[in-house]
Amino acid sequence: MQNLALFDLDHTLLPIDTGYLWGRFMVACGMVDGESFARQVEQFHQDYNAGTLDMPVYLRTVLAPLAAHPRAQLNAWREQFMREVVEPAIRPEALELVRRHRDNGDLCCLVTATNDFVTAPIAEAFGVHGLVATQAETVDGDPESAYTGRPTGIPSFGAGKIARTEAWLAARGKTWGDFGRSWFYSDSRNDIPLLQRVTDPVATNPDPTLRVHAQKAGWPILELFAAAAVEGAAV
Repeated sequence: MQNLALFDLDHTLLPIDTGYLWGRFMVACGMVDGESFARQVEQFHQDYNAGTLDMPVYLRTVLAPLAAHPRAQLNAWREQFMREVVEPAIRPEALELVRRHRDNGDLCCLVTATNDFVTAPIAEAFGVHGLVATQAETVDGDPESAYTGRPTGIPSFGAGKIARTEAWLAARGKTWGDFGRSWFYSDSRNDIPLLQRVTDPVATNPDPTLRVHAQKAGWPILELFAAAAVEGAAV
């Protein structure tokens, strides 16, 4: 029976927050009004870490700039972001974790709240073909057309990650019951709902709240970037 491996992205597979850094990158490259947007990005970052992020407001703010620029320019900026920010942060420990699951034949998916425009090439860089991310709406639903600046569907955030993962599985004719084991690796208190849904939750580089929760629940804790795997976390 096949197994399922789900991975959060920011501070889990990467030691950075791509959503936050993409916001700062938008300011640096002149995509947005610098001073005002920078203040909003900083506040969103604080709210996320505190578990109080207003997701609809956040999404309207960070997706609106996508509608103001042609796809060719957006793609060029994204390539620059990948080259300058993301690729230097990809660590061998994270690549090895994903590789072990792939080599075992597990169905792998990146499950992240950061929008799919930013994260699609990151999933490819990790060799993960499945991506569940907050969706940036395009005109007429055409993936190659212009962005509307709005989200579409259920945000991949909190309990929404369960609904979006189940929809992703259903599109492949699968349910949770089709897997012998299911892993989810995450650092964040915001991901406790999905961690509770899988058979093998792994608190990975956990924030203080998740660390306490994992210790009480008896979940393994993986300090991935300290190269200190724990029993039950590795495949």
